[in-house]
Amino acid sequence: MKKQLLRAKWQLCQIGTGDWMDARVPGSVLETLLSHHRVENPYYGKNEYKVREEFRKDYQYRCVFTISEDYAREEQIDLVFYCLDTLAEIFVNGKKAGQACNMHRTWRFSIKELIHSGENVMEIFFCSPIQFVESYVPEENRKITMVNTGTMYGSQYLRKAHSMFGWDWGAQLPDIGILRPVELQAYSGARIAETEILQRHEKGKVKVTVRTILELFSEEAYQIKVQLTSPDGQITAAKADKDGNVDFTVEHPQLWWPVGYGEQPLYQVQVLLEQQGECIESRDYTIGLRTITVSQDRDEWGSEFALTVNGVKIFTKGANYIPEDCIYPWITKKRLEELVDAALFANFNCLRIWGGGYYPGDDFYDLCDRKGILLWQDLMYACNIYDLNPEFIQNIEEETRDNVKRLRHHACLALWCGNNEMETAWLHWAETKNHPLSLKRDYLLQFEYILPKIVGECDKQTFYWPSSPSSGGSFDDPDSENRGDAHYWEIWHGQKPFSDYRKHYFRFCSEFGFQSFPSMKTICSFAEEEERNIFSEVMESHQKNPAANGKILYYLSENFRYPKDLPSLVYISQLMQGMAMKTGIDHWRRNRGRCMGSLYWQFNDNWPVASWSSVDYYGRYKALHYMAARFYAPLAGSIKRDGSCIEAWAENETQENCTCQVQMLLQTLNFTVLYSEANEVDVPALSSVRVMDRDFAELISGRENQVFVQCVFVFDQKGEKKRSTETELFVPFKYLKLRKPDLKAELAREDGEYRITLTSDTFTPFVNIDFGERDAILSDNFFSVTAPEKYVVTIKSLREPENPKKSLEEDLILQTVQSTY
Repeated sequence: MKKQLLRAKWQLCQIGTGDWMDARVPGSVLETLLSHHRVENPYYGKNEYKVREEFRKDYQYRCVFTISEDYAREEQIDLVFYCLDTLAEIFVNGKKAGQACNMHRTWRFSIKELIHSGENVMEIFFCSPIQFVESYVPEENRKITMVNTGTMYGSQYLRKAHSMFGWDWGAQLPDIGILRPVELQAYSGARIAETEILQRHEKGKVKVTVRTILELFSEEAYQIKVQLTSPDGQITAAKADKDGNVDFTVEHPQLWWPVGYGEQPLYQVQVLLEQQGECIESRDYTIGLRTITVSQDRDEWGSEFALTVNGVKIFTKGANYIPEDCIYPWITKKRLEELVDAALFANFNCLRIWGGGYYPGDDFYDLCDRKGILLWQDLMYACNIYDLNPEFIQNIEEETRDNVKRLRHHACLALWCGNNEMETAWLHWAETKNHPLSLKRDYLLQFEYILPKIVGECDKQTFYWPSSPSSGGSFDDPDSENRGDAHYWEIWHGQKPFSDYRKHYFRFCSEFGFQSFPSMKTICSFAEEEERNIFSEVMESHQKNPAANGKILYYLSENFRYPKDLPSLVYISQLMQGMAMKTGIDHWRRNRGRCMGSLYWQFNDNWPVASWSSVDYYGRYKALHYMAARFYAPLAGSIKRDGSCIEAWAENETQENCTCQVQMLLQTLNFTVLYSEANEVDVPALSSVRVMDRDFAELISGRENQVFVQCVFVFDQKGEKKRSTETELFVPFKYLKLRKPDLKAELAREDGEYRITLTSDTFTPFVNIDFGERDAILSDNFFSVTAPEKYVVTIKSLREPENPKKSLEEDLILQTVQSTY
């Protein structure tokens, strides 16, 4: 097969204007308009709304490309689009080649009869997505009135990333374009249509079956050969049988594990299509040898929901992923890798690919394979109702086939999930329940028959779950705490206290969250100084969840003193976000076995905004992300407080036993030790253990606001020790008699890295180390100074401005709770 990427000079114009601009492909209309300064930055101020109107227009791409006579002589020539967004008609040399209506699909058009050697002209006409959804006319008695918070009406009528039409954290920028490469494929006689790779694990060995299906255009003889290369480079090759199957038996297999449970060895599979001994096409795949399923075994509480890898039930730790940008061409491999590395930093072992976005490109899944991040893969449906007419059914069937076949071989793929929150919506959301029963029936048809049937046909080895949350489908109590997965939003939307998490023992909590503001540097990127007030028009335009800023202030009033300025408010909002998530996750980790996973909402942002993310649009880690690195650590300690009673717990989410020594101290805010006790316990692999407990009622009586508890955890695993510290108060921070610290920071460069050494003369909670002009990722941040000893952190990465006005040391900024009032 001959392949040719169409990297020719592309041009773009609004249809009817003749005003052509040079364009990049892969690329989009918005990216092109920005590069030619035709629109203002949609992320600045309130520009989003003006820029949004550009997508009421129709656009045309065109390019001239050349093919050789040798290329033109091939029997078949296909034009392949890996992502057309969304409503497109394609013409080659003035003749229609085809049309597209789904950004989630790969589109293949035969153009043999339209193409010739030499120069050829391709034109692609895109219709406005906004005009389409606003003018869509459903059948009588099937009108859909539901509009999700922050979104534009009608997004369910178009197979385009729903969040492009806005969300309660996202801008309304339904861009248009050619988002992935365009390729010509020329071949004669046959091509590889698909390859399926199956694994059967037995004791001490794995049988790998490679099944290849050909698309044949002649009766000539073709041979399929397959090579399997082990992680250490050993090659095994075999010819396929008449059905296209090759079986390999891998003795002593190197198993793939999620990060934290083992290594990630990867095998290479190469499929060769040969004619008369000559290779005419090849396909390459990377696989990991492992089993993954979801255990729903019955137990004393109901039915568990546990991701099970190679027979080991793991506690899933992670968050929900959304597209990294509203401008999809700006989602680069570099940014993807930075985001996956951010997941590793926070000790995630899983990400949920949320159903209101898109199916990421191959680079993302390759990174997760290599780095050991499991993926909960939603199909792209979220918080919506769909008009299940014959055309829509055929469209989503092909979409599912395309993506399941593309992704099924990846080691990181843990499960398929039908949709986000649609089963529970039909039972509990007023804006959903008021729709005709025929649409409710269609929900069952779509997510419990059509889609699982196709997923099962195309991927025989990956677990399918109908919705999130769900107890298994059929509207059977999808929000049950005793089976399936749960979403819990009473903390935040219901304004319940953080402690409410401890009343719930979900089997797997796949969504829960708390908002915060992004860093001041991020706010300054979109708001001028006069707009830097959380109730200004600009700040509210970058806050898509109604009443959210008021909720932040409510929770602030419950926990902290009123901050003196916006930077202090931003800092406190991030502390509360981290405290909320830590409260829930610590509780669920302590109840490992009953609860087997937590995925907080949300991991990242798609533009600069106040949201539930732990990493903002510019890749800046919020307090939550640093806290997650601690509360999601494989070996972690936590404190449970009930009134004056304190319990210290140790969690071991590794496959090796360890010991844990805990020193529990009651201290004054000036570090005077009033009580100290130590204990050591064995902590088996994959367990949580209560180490010790103490009732401090007598010792704290009359001075609850002048003391704190510190627990120092020292884990010992095969002689390797890990130390961590947890603190607990008996009153909210707003009542604590904190005094201004004499906080000192020294910056030095040692052994090729920058180190920051801090000391304080008083209890200093949540020290934030930042820089005015620079961005840095630190080894730790938002930590508490709990003793007079030195605390040392290192700079893991540093992003310098082009022309810094200050030295690194002069640029250093320290924030503390005491500095906010």
